[in-house]
Amino acid sequence: MAQNRFGKRIALTQAILGKIAKIDELKGLWQGSVRVSPQILGRLKSWVIITSTGASTRIEGARMTDEEIARFLRGFKGKRPKSRDEQEVAGYADLIGRIFDNWKTIKLTEGWILQFHGMLLKFSDKDRVHKGTYKSAPNTVVMVNEKGEQAVLFEPTPPYLVQGEMRSAIEWANRELENGETHPLLVIANFIFEFLAIHPFADGNGRVSRALTNLLLLRAGYAYVPYVSLDEIIERTKSEYYLALRAAQKRHKTKREDVTPWVSYLLSALTEQAERARALMENDQPEKLLSEKQAAVYRLFDGGKELAVAEIHLLLKKTVPLPTIKQALSRLTKLKLLERIGQGRGTRYRRTASID
Repeated sequence: MAQNRFGKRIALTQAILGKIAKIDELKGLWQGSVRVSPQILGRLKSWVIITSTGASTRIEGARMTDEEIARFLRGFKGKRPKSRDEQEVAGYADLIGRIFDNWKTIKLTEGWILQFHGMLLKFSDKDRVHKGTYKSAPNTVVMVNEKGEQAVLFEPTPPYLVQGEMRSAIEWANRELENGETHPLLVIANFIFEFLAIHPFADGNGRVSRALTNLLLLRAGYAYVPYVSLDEIIERTKSEYYLALRAAQKRHKTKREDVTPWVSYLLSALTEQAERARALMENDQPEKLLSEKQAAVYRLFDGGKELAVAEIHLLLKKTVPLPTIKQALSRLTKLKLLERIGQGRGTRYRRTASID
């Protein structure tokens, strides 16, 4: 009976159908005429692991920048991470990297979802007891205001019902993806919403949901997923993400259940991801993948200029925070659009002669 709810709680508006058509058009272009060099794809995949890890962990409160994450992962090599942020970064980077490399052999099953949770929290000291297992206590979603007062936003599924509801949602999603009667993007959006509504784990639900989204998109044929970070787009639109999720959760399990706000948000994020993939596909120009702030930093280097972080900050009239500038420089360097000159405080940047 619960499974009958899932297919009836999305209003198929023209806007939603239009987004799906746009995403699938770009999916077809990618599959039919990818001209991006393997070298650029390899660099992008490595960088997307970093940016997705940074975005997904920062959404949940971590503070490491992409540049700090890149430096940490380069020197990681299996050592036990010390800080909480490092533990979360190591876990998500391992998980998303495994998904990108092995998605063809990973299916949507309860066992794999529990393994994902175990991988995610593999390095986490505080989560040793419950990693890889469903929650054993209620995990009410609350909001804390500036006075420290808590307000309940959502009451997830109680622990004793989690396994049954997870199995029901997984069975529904696999059946719909197999029979093809419902568009896979609608199935994915519906399943991820239900996963977040159940909130099956004591911690890590948001990160596991984003890892599952990447997996399901790859299994549905959206092959550009490892080269354009969806997690990064979600981080940038975090306010809209939570507003859409809360709007849909208000009617969860009611007679007027409607997850359309969440579906509309996710499809918008997926549209942006697909647009970025098309930009990448056209003429091997990774600079087209940059966010507005990253592009603004890149444009400052016209005419062969060499600039330091502080100079960039001043040229942008201090409208872009220093950590954001450093993160942009890290990405531009990783994409071989800029090169670093010197080290430490004397570090300067300039455009590379070629991105190949």
